[in-house]
Amino acid sequence: MLTSRPRGTEDILPEEVGRWYLLENTAREVSRLYGYREIRTPIFEHTELFNRGVGDTSDIVEKEMYTFIDRGDRSLTLRPEGTAPVVRAFVEHSLEARGLPVKLFYLGPMFRYGRPQAGRLRQFHQFGVEAFGSRDPALDAEVIALAMDFYTRLGLKDLELHLNSVGCPACRPAHREKLKAYLRPRLEELCPTCQGRFERNPLRIFDCKSPACQEIVREAPTVTASLCPDCAGHFHRVQEYLKALGVEFILDEHLVRGLDYYTKTAFEIMVKGIGAQSSIGGGGRYDGLVAALGGKQVPGIGFGLGLERVLLALETQGQEPPPEGGVDVLVVTAGTGVALAAFRLLAALRAAGIRADKDYLERSLKGQMKYANRYPARMAVILGEEELARGRVSVRHLDAGSQEEVPLEAVVDYCRKMKESGW
Repeated sequence: MLTSRPRGTEDILPEEVGRWYLLENTAREVSRLYGYREIRTPIFEHTELFNRGVGDTSDIVEKEMYTFIDRGDRSLTLRPEGTAPVVRAFVEHSLEARGLPVKLFYLGPMFRYGRPQAGRLRQFHQFGVEAFGSRDPALDAEVIALAMDFYTRLGLKDLELHLNSVGCPACRPAHREKLKAYLRPRLEELCPTCQGRFERNPLRIFDCKSPACQEIVREAPTVTASLCPDCAGHFHRVQEYLKALGVEFILDEHLVRGLDYYTKTAFEIMVKGIGAQSSIGGGGRYDGLVAALGGKQVPGIGFGLGLERVLLALETQGQEPPPEGGVDVLVVTAGTGVALAAFRLLAALRAAGIRADKDYLERSLKGQMKYANRYPARMAVILGEEELARGRVSVRHLDAGSQEEVPLEAVVDYCRKMKESGW
């Protein structure tokens, strides 16, 4: 057991890290283009934050949280999602005092207990954005466009944006009663989980994956039919802004998000061909969450995207990012009298921004060249005792198989120019 990782977790090995760099760097690049700044919150928070923020009727709080009691008898939880921690930080540090809107993004691991499967781990990574301080439907469209832009830059295809409005506290009660009246005669046909949801949060029944429950709600009253004028107008404007941006969407009246804090706009992004985990991200508006967590009446909207699912989708579509490469230069030694010169050259190459390494296992010259190809390295700079006495080194281009001599004092500049020219 000591050499086995916990179920539902993954090691990201060195050759795989390059894929993660691409996702993370793309997330940071596109977020900054839209005016969002990065925020980093603790991996664990007080459990009450998620009970109040995510909602005690949500699957996350009821079944999926990793909660523990620390030595100070405090109940703490590994964060299962990113929005509630960011809202907590927004309130705690009075970020609204710095001027609204406040636009933030985050990257990091989340934790949920569940049955592990492809694209669904117990420790997973999310990219998310949160925008506070505006009820303008244009901001909803911007957040959605940012998510779609992220996927497009990665080369993902066959995306479907599903869009809905889940109403607000003013119009949801009427829909709740209509929905309960529709479901009551068929209550015993619902799965046990949805029978429990009937009184506490019947809207969540739309989110059930049970075929029987899906069939029952197929003709159920939708919340969009009960929207108040404010919510209906807001939803119409969101659609207009998305059309203005050329963002295609599917109106999905049965779409509800798995978290209880959403109001008005809700959206989910699907991709074909990755099985049960076809949803690769989603989000929505949460105009009451900041106040619910002790802050002022500040509206908000955001999304969370699962990066493991993005990688799975890219792999399925043949768009998998290239793996992390080796080094630019491997410094190779031929003879014991060149060790110090090789070490100085290694430092000079790195100081010039050239990824460089050397053999530390005292391999033969032939063994070092095999190591250079296996690493892999672009070039090998070979220091021999005779060549070094003449102030020269040999440079071998490993892809082409060609080799030439270069003055020792010029080899760093030679390597730098080769790198700048694309090798």
